[in-house]
Amino acid sequence: MHNADILGRLTQQLELPFSNPVLVFSLILLIILLAPIIMGKFKIPGIVGFIMAGIAVGPHGLNLLTKNSAVELFSTIGLLYIMFIAGIELDLNEFKQKKHKSFVFGFFTFCIPILIGFPICYYALGYSLITSALTASMFATHTLVAYPIVSKYGVAKNEAVAISVGGTILTDTAVLILLPVIMGAKDGGLGFGFWLQLMISLSIFAFIMFVLIPPLANWFFNRYRDSKTLPYVFVLFIVFVSAFLSQLAGVEPIIGAFVAGLALNKAVQQSSTLMSRIDFVGNTIFIPFFLISVGMLVDLRVLGRGPQATIVAVSLTLGALLGKWLAALSTQKIFKYSGIQRNLIFGLSSAHAAATLAIILVGYKAQIIDDNILNGTIILILVTCVVASFATERAAKKVVASIEEPEILSEPQITGHERE
Repeated sequence: MHNADILGRLTQQLELPFSNPVLVFSLILLIILLAPIIMGKFKIPGIVGFIMAGIAVGPHGLNLLTKNSAVELFSTIGLLYIMFIAGIELDLNEFKQKKHKSFVFGFFTFCIPILIGFPICYYALGYSLITSALTASMFATHTLVAYPIVSKYGVAKNEAVAISVGGTILTDTAVLILLPVIMGAKDGGLGFGFWLQLMISLSIFAFIMFVLIPPLANWFFNRYRDSKTLPYVFVLFIVFVSAFLSQLAGVEPIIGAFVAGLALNKAVQQSSTLMSRIDFVGNTIFIPFFLISVGMLVDLRVLGRGPQATIVAVSLTLGALLGKWLAALSTQKIFKYSGIQRNLIFGLSSAHAAATLAIILVGYKAQIIDDNILNGTIILILVTCVVASFATERAAKKVVASIEEPEILSEPQITGHERE
């Protein structure tokens, strides 16, 4: 009887998908432990391993895990953490000196993908005007999924990285502000009141983050500099409050997380201990959790549901990659960057995940986006994250190898072979 009870409990605990939080977290930690080791054997970026593992254990794979509230919470934390680290590690002095370059890249990486995406959706795939506009806006977004790679190789302060991060926040902000505009157009609500409310709310948000938070952070870090935990908890608090305030202002939380990084940039950079703790916790738990959750969204079976689903998925994916490649190429030509820097820009800006999902899911719930575009976008996310990881890792290694020979990053010394 005793053995029967044990067997019954074991069977109950192992029912799919797993519901025991201890078992779920154990599986997640096992993936975080093994994915980089296994991928390293094949010289594949660990980021790809997390996404592939998410596909395998997710509801469209072995169905070991489902997107429950706990997974959703950790996934959200990881996404915000990626954007926060990008803001906190941004060299503000370098960014100020190169801000015009970030604006140029931001313009290219916003406009070129939209100019490619709209004709694909409207003319080639035959979608309506508003569906095509919303889907094309998704082409312009990108998520810094590959940013941990440049951090790992210590090339985060390279100029190509600085303008990529700057361009990311510019284009994502523009797209995520465009989202309520498109939705307002659908509902017929684009009046003076809409624009006035948006401008006022964003102004209040900027005042809180850039005027009130920095002196508060400096005071807190000075007051509790000897504490091992309080400064880190304070940083997390500011990140999530900023993300919430950005939601209230009418833009996505990822913008708030990045702004929190900018607001705390100087204060945190002064403490190497605090910075190392931020990096350690993010790269150990939260960011891998987010990448696994992205993989859990992928359903490779959609490609077998008829030619239309495949055509939409392939068209969206190729269009997205082409748009980002042309944006990186245009930026390279204007500022005479090396082929390595162009590839670094492309790698960092080609991954679609967070903002893309935000746009497509909003459109899907509003019945603007159909199942084919939704599933095609999930395939796009998988492919672009993989491509971005490989491109960034390859370029980052070349940047590290060139540190002893800085002339390799100068345009005249790049050979035709190296440009390819």
